Amino acid sequence: MSKTQFQIDETEGPRTTRAWVLHPDIRSNPDRRDPDPALAEAVSLARALPALDVVGAQVVPLRSVDAGKLFGKGKIDEVKTLLHDNEVELVLVDGPVSPVQQRNLEKVWGVKLLDRTGLILEIFSDRAATREGVLQVEMAALNYQRTRLVRAWTHLERQRGGLGFVGGPGETQIEADRRAIDEQLVRLRRQLEKVVKTRALHRAARAKVPYPIVALVGYTNAGKSTLFNRLTGADVMAKDMLFATLDPTMRALVLPDGPEIILSDTVGFISDLPTELVAAFRATLEEVLAADIICHVRDISHEETDAQAADVREILTSLGVGKDVRTFEVWNKLDLLPEDAAEALRLRAERDEDVLAISAITGEGLEGLQETIAVALQGAVREAELMLPYAEGRKRAWLFEQDVVVSEDQTEDGFALTVRWSAKQEAQFQRL
Repeated sequence: MSKTQFQIDETEGPRTTRAWVLHPDIRSNPDRRDPDPALAEAVSLARALPALDVVGAQVVPLRSVDAGKLFGKGKIDEVKTLLHDNEVELVLVDGPVSPVQQRNLEKVWGVKLLDRTGLILEIFSDRAATREGVLQVEMAALNYQRTRLVRAWTHLERQRGGLGFVGGPGETQIEADRRAIDEQLVRLRRQLEKVVKTRALHRAARAKVPYPIVALVGYTNAGKSTLFNRLTGADVMAKDMLFATLDPTMRALVLPDGPEIILSDTVGFISDLPTELVAAFRATLEEVLAADIICHVRDISHEETDAQAADVREILTSLGVGKDVRTFEVWNKLDLLPEDAAEALRLRAERDEDVLAISAITGEGLEGLQETIAVALQGAVREAELMLPYAEGRKRAWLFEQDVVVSEDQTEDGFALTVRWSAKQEAQFQRL
């Protein structure tokens, strides 16, 4: 078979739905990605869903998009034969597919069809563990499917798990009951408001503890959770799988010869992240917005690492992460590279104070990473002189709780204190 078409080795055990992945390579699209890595990523996405048995995949070159059926007649007939010969039940198109295109292709091919957004939503639904995550995914899915007249909404009462796009009953092509969807959206919004209020209380409680937040961000499968586990001793799920982590996880970590921090592991980013999910997961990424330091973890062994890094930066910008937040690039997975290539990257990283080369698997570079974070945080501490009236005992007690008092003298007017604190601690003090 050609490089742009391949069959998958079916040796990983039983899966339920036989799927075929198509990556439309639209020549007229100025932003088109390199088709072969894009197809490989689409296959990895599909295999991240346990219900799917991916039996084949191919790149489909297109000069332009057919408004009604996406592909031309010749390609549709060719794919139909492939699907029939391989007993395929579900086609995954790595890109946007309109409701009309979806309906027409399902009719011609006699299989179900899911586009990239639908697949990512299904994966997110399968992975979400917290109540907030489940609600956000369900709302995103309902908004996405609201105008699609291709599914019966049998999954509306589900509390968690798959969204019903892939299998189960309700597969006939009937118009969705928009009133039922709208009513469900209203219910979900009310539930989410309650959950968000609780989350805000937890966040406010954390804000009273002056530990800096260090957030791990990066492309999905870059090794964030492996690094998180290695540093904190936690047991967050870390697999060679896209979107292994969805809900944010936070742990305290005492840096060697440095301050205690809160380390945050976050959902992985991906190119063409559905806009519905960028909005829905904004609350999930609040730890990134509140972070004192961001560690952008990159799979430096991946052939598309530069493009992946650009996607992460774009999403961070869209989330409103300011340029003033100190950010380090953490080049992970040195262990997967030939030694000469790894050594070249180590030398490049040494010349750039904002880049660190590591392997979360072997532990290489982790001590230097922690030292770099500690120095960056300590550098943000400054000394200040304060005068507190005797009536301000609560503020004085707060300063001692935070362990920022260097010295204290009692005067006629009150307490004269010398403190060493960060800008964040100073701001918290001003709000008391």
